[in-house]
Amino acid sequence: MTPVLVFDIETIPDIAGLRAAWGFDAALPDAEVAEQAFARRRERTGGSDFLPLHLHRVVAIGCLLRDERGVQVRCLGQSDESEARQIQQFFRLIDRHTPQLVSWNGGGFDLQVLHYRALVNQVQASRYWDQGDDDRDFKYNNYLSRYHSRHLDLMDLLALYNGRASAPLDELARLCGFPGKLGMDGSQVWPAWQAGHIAEIRNYCETDVANTWLLYCRFQLLRGHWSPERYQEEIALTRGALAGLAPEHEHWRQFLAAWPQ
Repeated sequence: MTPVLVFDIETIPDIAGLRAAWGFDAALPDAEVAEQAFARRRERTGGSDFLPLHLHRVVAIGCLLRDERGVQVRCLGQSDESEARQIQQFFRLIDRHTPQLVSWNGGGFDLQVLHYRALVNQVQASRYWDQGDDDRDFKYNNYLSRYHSRHLDLMDLLALYNGRASAPLDELARLCGFPGKLGMDGSQVWPAWQAGHIAEIRNYCETDVANTWLLYCRFQLLRGHWSPERYQEEIALTRGALAGLAPEHEHWRQFLAAWPQ
């Protein structure tokens, strides 16, 4: 079977990058640098304080891998792992498995951030960037082209590439009977990071990839790639994998409790 790799990232402001790119005083505390950057963005955009993608620092990469061994879900590396190390591990998974990539808004956020941050951190990603130079098949189906299928941005495809039609992951997951987000959303990652709640950020990232995988399973049923029986088998396999993690992980106990049989 072709492995499937569902992924999601969590980010915070790149404080060192903001000092270098926007010239903030080195004596300013990190929190003040971020607040001034947010204020500058609000002034420029007329309301949004969302920073440009190259100024996001990756602090968690959640991955769910479905291959012949079953379903495995975790954040890459350890909680104190460097950004460079986490990003390199992500691209090494692609080097190793050549998976079907699946994301929710990965074409509009996650992959662009990973591109910029891989460049900043001198990360290599030869398989991911191949467009047919090393593998002829990648000329006709690679990870980079919008019209190729090695990366499936499920949010973008369901909306037919119309941003006004995009649905939030949390709401669509709940509509389909899946748990949705539990206790955190992306806007809370920076405050949680400042408070030292790194484990909570990683747990949140893992549950996001689980929700995305479950929606991908439903999508495989929708487009007829899976029979109803295959769909139920995948759901049962996923539930069993998470149940195996639940005894040692509170976030998976909460996830399963929010996902009735």
